[in-house]
Amino acid sequence: MHKPAFELADLFRQYGPAYRQAHSLPLHQHQLMRAIETCRTAALGGHVDKCDQCQFTRISYNSCRNRHCPKCQGKQRSQWLAARKEELLPVEYFHVVFTMPAPLAEIAFQNKRIVYDILFRAASRTLLTIARDPKHLGAEIGFFAILHTWGQNLHHHPHVHCVVSGGGLSGDSARFTSCRRGFFLPVRVLSRLFRRLFLEMLQDAFDKGKLHFLHAMAPLAESPAFAACLQPLRHSEWVVYAKPPFGGPNTVLAYLARYTHRVAIGNQRLQAIENGQVTFQWKNYADGNRIQSMTLAADEFIRRFLLHSLPPGFQRIRHYGFLANTHRRDKLDLCRKLLAADPSGLLPAIPPAAKPAQALVIEATLCCPACRSLQWRRLEILAPQKRADSS
Repeated sequence: MHKPAFELADLFRQYGPAYRQAHSLPLHQHQLMRAIETCRTAALGGHVDKCDQCQFTRISYNSCRNRHCPKCQGKQRSQWLAARKEELLPVEYFHVVFTMPAPLAEIAFQNKRIVYDILFRAASRTLLTIARDPKHLGAEIGFFAILHTWGQNLHHHPHVHCVVSGGGLSGDSARFTSCRRGFFLPVRVLSRLFRRLFLEMLQDAFDKGKLHFLHAMAPLAESPAFAACLQPLRHSEWVVYAKPPFGGPNTVLAYLARYTHRVAIGNQRLQAIENGQVTFQWKNYADGNRIQSMTLAADEFIRRFLLHSLPPGFQRIRHYGFLANTHRRDKLDLCRKLLAADPSGLLPAIPPAAKPAQALVIEATLCCPACRSLQWRRLEILAPQKRADSS
């Protein structure tokens, strides 16, 4: 794979120490930056592999395995996609996006764990409630939701992407009820229920003293100020966007590859790191999706990147409905059985993959990268090298 000309690790190694000294950061952000700086370097140790057939030798350094690192998610993504491939049904799938208004994004930034969890709960309950309503679909759908907190320009923009089955199990689990071809659920109904549920959950968190407000937002700690902040949001239209259905179950995987296991920006979008500035590529949705370049001071770029660091242990991909972890296998088996009994209107069956993505990853690690021989063996383990404290 072609190595990008510039990497986030280069930026952090060059400007990270000064940034950490100038700013008071939580421990997990210190750890995040240092992990990316040392990823796949001698500081983390590694191993030496050799091919007994062509004598090719390669030194490989260990990955940091931090989920914010743009170099560490390839294997995890392949394994996750392989698992999702096994769960696809021969029905339409829809892409629904729930976005919180800008004033709430500011509250979310100071209360990430609480407000991001509310975003997941409000969005999931909205989809499940409207889908179960006999006036709409009258079924239990299955879907997963992925949290994104960034826009193309790296500003804080929390939203969840949901990939939703175009149908689900009837209330008595006796049949699989499909939605109307090309249409999922009414967006306005989704938007208004999402707005009500989110604000109710946020108010409940405030009443229980779970929200904290610092600096310029400190006045919101008082009930009248918090109520005044929420009041205009109760009557504004919230953005819930339902994209056209995917072309078929297989196209879901192409979508997944773009939206899972990445945070904020990949190394491929970095164009220059020099003279205290960072230039990167971004898509300007307000200008017809035109690809443009943006240059920021290194400190500002780091600040924007760290906006998207997640609280330790926070789960950013969640499954709901008949895909919920507690009963996924049993309900998927039931869905397939019911669909087989009544195949009318279904999309073509999903062709089996020649090899699961996980198997391809494992095979690649066993072959010599030069001659593809299987005589590829571990020659030596390299211990981590101590590095000077750069903070």
